[in-house]
Amino acid sequence: MAGHVLIVDYGSQFTQLIARKTRAAGYYAEILPAELPVEPYLARKPGALILSGGPASAMEDGAPKLDPALLEAGLPILGICYGMQLLALNLGGQLTREATGEYGPAIFEGQVDSPLWGGFDKGPFKVWMSHGDRVEAPPAGFAVSGKTEDLPVAAMENRDKKIFAIQFHPEVHHTQNGEAILKNFLAVAGLSPNWKMSSFARDTIEAVKEKTAPDRRVICALSGGVDSAVAAALISKAIGNRLHSIFVDNGLLREGEVEEVRAALTAAYPEMNLTIVDASKLFLGRLAGQEDPETKRKIIGQTFIEVFKKEALKLGQIDFLVQGTLYPDVIESVSPQGPSAMIKSHHNVGGLPKDLPFTLIEPLRDLFKDEVRVLGHELGIPDSLLWRQPFPGPGLAIRIIGPVEEEGLFILRRADSIVRQEIKKAGLEREIWQAFAVLLSNKSVGVMGDGRSYGRVVAIRAVTSVDAMTADWARLPHDLLAKLSSRIINEVPGVNRVVYDISTKPPGTIEWE
Repeated sequence: MAGHVLIVDYGSQFTQLIARKTRAAGYYAEILPAELPVEPYLARKPGALILSGGPASAMEDGAPKLDPALLEAGLPILGICYGMQLLALNLGGQLTREATGEYGPAIFEGQVDSPLWGGFDKGPFKVWMSHGDRVEAPPAGFAVSGKTEDLPVAAMENRDKKIFAIQFHPEVHHTQNGEAILKNFLAVAGLSPNWKMSSFARDTIEAVKEKTAPDRRVICALSGGVDSAVAAALISKAIGNRLHSIFVDNGLLREGEVEEVRAALTAAYPEMNLTIVDASKLFLGRLAGQEDPETKRKIIGQTFIEVFKKEALKLGQIDFLVQGTLYPDVIESVSPQGPSAMIKSHHNVGGLPKDLPFTLIEPLRDLFKDEVRVLGHELGIPDSLLWRQPFPGPGLAIRIIGPVEEEGLFILRRADSIVRQEIKKAGLEREIWQAFAVLLSNKSVGVMGDGRSYGRVVAIRAVTSVDAMTADWARLPHDLLAKLSSRIINEVPGVNRVVYDISTKPPGTIEWE
């Protein structure tokens, strides 16, 4: 598609967010890895380039490079974080390595009336940083267009060449004016909006029809959450009753979840052929004594596939397995398009055995959660399913720090139920991305009923986010926190202390394991 945006992936955890924000603005965006030669980029006749961030230092040997031919192509360019440092390095600027780096929020202020700041006050406003190098001096012909308290060159530009660079991440939700900055760059590049979610739905349905033609059968891994429900609806649109949906009760679900899933899905999608399999004893038996979070994830993923194999035998010939994998799952587990650092594996990604007997269909793997909800509306899925809070595939196993055992599951289910109840009563369900309880491995001393107690510790995690790639801790009202603490300590046996997690992502993750 000529005239679209090409994103050079240098391995940032946020690279796909750039594409997501660009597509949300109505512009088609495609990601290509930095190690490709220049020819595939120029053959696509792009209208603009965006250089992503990345985990490496641009000054290190072996770090991803910028092909000078891309600079010589005369395209409008936006360099973000590592992309800014590469522009400075290639065009004659000066870089230095910071002693500690800068991660998280910072206050930015524009220094000139840059076209990037068009339509809003150029500062000060909050931005999101994640870098270890800094531009000490911009290249000749570049003006310093913004700074922060600790960073004299936080943005630079050469308007004549339409090359712009910013040290912060505009694609991250917690950067104020980030979407406007990207739109302003696209306007400078002279591109026109040309992409919609309805187009994605249509193209995906046609691709699934072609892949599964003429009469091949499909299993869908339904969890009852947003992702798998939308994936199943999309596949159902393509193949009708050739879809068989299976929900596995792994013994690691929230209180009342099996019943909720059964009621919601059988009412909304009777044509999806829903089967519920109770495999809780199998999962819990294999998890017994396992403390390492990656080991737990792998066990759950492998057992999950085994259960599907067994169910497939009951159904006869099954050719495809559908999963609701999203891009945050992929980018945190592997490096699909560039040198991004692995953070953790996901049950949809890292736990699949090599002898998987199905061809995998992951129709949502290039989408983020907010895009999935938009797609769900396109497909007519009820809001009651679309707005369920995200729940990890490994379930409560990764919200129990340490071994998974029945007592811990009982404690965590009750505590988590209280958290969800009170968040709902407070009317905060739509404002909070996720709110849940975590059961810690240590115990603490307390006083209960005039006696000394030695009880479990429950952590409450509540975050705000749009796409799960970044998150901020939710500023819950103090009265609500007090109510949560009081109810959990008084109503959940064995708990004598409640703490609240106030870390952001990054540097933390939303889940604790």
